[in-house]
Amino acid sequence: MLIALVQVLVKYALFESYNIQLTLNTLQFTLLVLATILIAAAGNIINDIYDIETDLVNKPEKVIVNKTLSEKTALNLFIALNLLGVGLGFYLSNVIGRSGFSVIFVLISALLYIYASYLKQTLLLGNILVSALVGLSILIVPVFDLIPSITSSNRELYLYIFKIAFTYAIFAFMINLLREIIKDIEDVNGDYKAQMKTLPILIGRDRTTMVVFALSFIPLLAVVNYIVSQLYNNMLAVIYFLIFVVGPMLYFTIKVFSAEQKKDYQHLSNVLKVIMLFGVLSLLLYPFVIN
Repeated sequence: MLIALVQVLVKYALFESYNIQLTLNTLQFTLLVLATILIAAAGNIINDIYDIETDLVNKPEKVIVNKTLSEKTALNLFIALNLLGVGLGFYLSNVIGRSGFSVIFVLISALLYIYASYLKQTLLLGNILVSALVGLSILIVPVFDLIPSITSSNRELYLYIFKIAFTYAIFAFMINLLREIIKDIEDVNGDYKAQMKTLPILIGRDRTTMVVFALSFIPLLAVVNYIVSQLYNNMLAVIYFLIFVVGPMLYFTIKVFSAEQKKDYQHLSNVLKVIMLFGVLSLLLYPFVIN
């Protein structure tokens, strides 16, 4: 739902605020969102398949594979959703005359499988990869909707708009990376049983918590810098970011410093979800920021 929301806001709140010529019509854009969601859903399924052992320890009440669904059924769903998502991506790439763009969907599908089957168990690589893919789910909109429409006369404006979308993708990457590490701390017991090599297993929960505390200052300072350098002339945007983004990020930084129990890390994970949501919703401000 969050992926669909951010993609819709990038197109209809950010892009259309500039009243520019875009590549995708409503139906084509809907198919792009659907393709992204299908591949992301397939990624969740294969992740659940490989996480059966750890999930039985970390969150037994949420285990679906081998309870609600058989592993064979889940695997068939994974294959079907991937085929549909990649097929839609291939269709859209050819519709806009950029057949090479279809590689993006194949690559995302393959990386989600590699993440679930191997990289998730390695130190930080899995966290970084899945966070990068979250950022890519934002960038895929300007890649399909802006890039094919760039000409020599509009290049400067279109690249400026692309940079705004890229800024949001970086924000999503940083917040999701924090959440991935927090989830590793939360799931340390099951991950240890499965012999994974996550950061909290290798250096301990307390040291990893301090790493998250230090890392949390990066997106916090980045957002403050964005407010000062880009939004200072628009009081509505400044107030929104201070209350709904900077405020929760400061709260997260303070709370992570004193986190000790599993419920503390669950709470922090939810706080990061809220920060991500409010960050995405800030795209609604662009019609007012521009005008």
